[in-house]
Amino acid sequence: MNDGSQMEARTLSRKSCYSGECVETTVPYILSSDFDLVLLRFSGVKGRDECMPEPSQILTIAATGASGAAFTRALLLAAERDQRIKHVNFIVSDNALRVFAEELSIKGRNNLVQQILGGKAKKIQQQNNDDIGANIASGSYPAGAMIILPCSMGTLARIANGLASNLLDRAADVCLKEKRPLVLCTRETPLNRIHIRNMDLAALAGATIYPLIPTFYNRPAGLDEMAHQFACRVLAFIGLPQPDAYEWKG
Repeated sequence: MNDGSQMEARTLSRKSCYSGECVETTVPYILSSDFDLVLLRFSGVKGRDECMPEPSQILTIAATGASGAAFTRALLLAAERDQRIKHVNFIVSDNALRVFAEELSIKGRNNLVQQILGGKAKKIQQQNNDDIGANIASGSYPAGAMIILPCSMGTLARIANGLASNLLDRAADVCLKEKRPLVLCTRETPLNRIHIRNMDLAALAGATIYPLIPTFYNRPAGLDEMAHQFACRVLAFIGLPQPDAYEWKG
């Protein structure tokens, strides 16, 4: 192996399955140190043949302290309407509450979901981020995918480095160890090398980095339409395509 002063190129194979269709992709990876190889072997990425499970009826959605509250609302609204989803565990960080106040004019935690949706939710349950003993903190709980939208760089750093000091971080850690879909909708610009390195670590551990970048080719009429289209794409990514999503026809 190398001594850390040389770079070694390797090829990784990853097999992913969504809605019964499996695709195997081969990607290059540069090993800059022995530590990278240890991470690679421990993560089980190389030679990994197992498929991601079919979408569960239980979804976890989390919001952190990055800008983009309208996108969180759009995702919750879409999940509330989707009859395939039976239950949503919703986690909000303290910093996300501040963003909600600024961007959605939401006040406090009381009836938070109702404030976000503009009406009472039937399947969305808010979880206390300080409750490290909640159901989604255990791998035995039959949760499916977890989407963090938006995902701040601080949350990304904790997930990438295995620091589970609250329920949100722990739920993400459970997804990684149980090999469940974990989608991190990162929201930051410009990115420094620490951010990029943490994205790499999280991706190697099994997370998907899904930057909060809206589409413009569908010519959205406003922010709500833009946020809805992004929410549709994220749900389609975990195997839950939405009937009203815009599809590019060429």
